[in-house]
Amino acid sequence: MLQDSTIRKSLDQYIKNRIKGIPTEIKQTFPNIKKIWKCEDEVDFLYGYYVGKIEEGSLHYLLKATRASFGGYVDTFEIRGIIETHKTELQDVIKSAINQ
Repeated sequence: MLQDSTIRKSLDQYIKNRIKGIPTEIKQTFPNIKKIWKCEDEVDFLYGYYVGKIEEGSLHYLLKATRASFGGYVDTFEIRGIIETHKTELQDVIKSAINQ
């Protein structure tokens, strides 16, 4: 799917930008995560939540950026794999946002 290195780099930059915005989102959307969501492990919950949000945004981003060249096929597993390359960075951002 992502044979074009320009598209891959652009998607990677999109993911990095989304990760940078997560601390602000967490403060606004999940101010009392333990109390409201009754979750034992905030990091795992938020990691799954943000992987899904980034995956959804990436899919829209790719479809918009490449609609002329793809013919409608986008492999969501490949998008998930790209997001997972940023796993440590995403977890670190979530942990720091929770601990502030």
